[in-house]
Amino acid sequence: MGFFDKIKQGLSKTAASISNVFTGFSEIDDDFYDELEESLILADLGMDTTMKAMDGLRAKVKAGHLKTTEEARTALKDVLAEMLQVGDTALNLSTRPSVVLVIGVNGVGKTTTIGKIAHQLRDQGKKVLLCAADTFRAAAADQLEIWAGRAGVEIIRQDEGADPASVVYDAIAAAKARGTDVILCDTAGRLHNKQNLMNELGKISRIIDRELPDAAKEVLLVLDGTTGQNGLLQAKQFQEIAGVTGMALTKLDGTAKGGIVVAVADALQIPVKYVGVGEQMDDLMPFDPKAFAEALV
Repeated sequence: MGFFDKIKQGLSKTAASISNVFTGFSEIDDDFYDELEESLILADLGMDTTMKAMDGLRAKVKAGHLKTTEEARTALKDVLAEMLQVGDTALNLSTRPSVVLVIGVNGVGKTTTIGKIAHQLRDQGKKVLLCAADTFRAAAADQLEIWAGRAGVEIIRQDEGADPASVVYDAIAAAKARGTDVILCDTAGRLHNKQNLMNELGKISRIIDRELPDAAKEVLLVLDGTTGQNGLLQAKQFQEIAGVTGMALTKLDGTAKGGIVVAVADALQIPVKYVGVGEQMDDLMPFDPKAFAEALV
């Protein structure tokens, strides 16, 4: 099953409610626009993103002299796809090693996402090293070790309570010695203790910049797609703390409304790089803006 089919399956409830607006009206009028606006807000696009999407749709309807709601549906897909195209959707892994710092609050599926990315990269022939820099949570390194085993990659870890930056330092030294292509770093997600998290991520970033000054570096934020507009608030806070370069949206497999993907990409102008549509190893998929917009509408 490809990206489009899996996303369509995951977003079936949302897609059905948006689609009902287009099938319920034959002509484009004020009632149609009102219904569509409401359905987009309910789909977790949020007020600001919905208004922007509606303005874009109205402009396309006017410019193209569109008359039917089916023509409007095609136009809305284009509008949403454009809003999602805010940067490269692929990870920048142009150096050896490259570093991907994975951030996000606890419970969003960070460790699982790291394991799945590691599996994909290894399948692409890359040598991957996991770094267990979430030393705050007792089970974090153990969970990451299980995923390292599943993905068939190596892991660097220390004892619980160790300095996260020292684990990153060890991982970089190991990566240099072993000819690693990609270092995937797990980090703690204590957003409620913002200052500590900021200090911790700042220290990790300084170690990376000092030890690998020319390395390609991604800061990948993992968000739970079911948290709706709360996910947007998290994204804004992490963007302030860590300078996010890309996002992975998890749990888009039935309970999520999907519009949050558009809301976050548009509000922060940060590309979505992956979406998670289930529990299986291949259920984390590289993001395709056009296919996502198609499935949503």
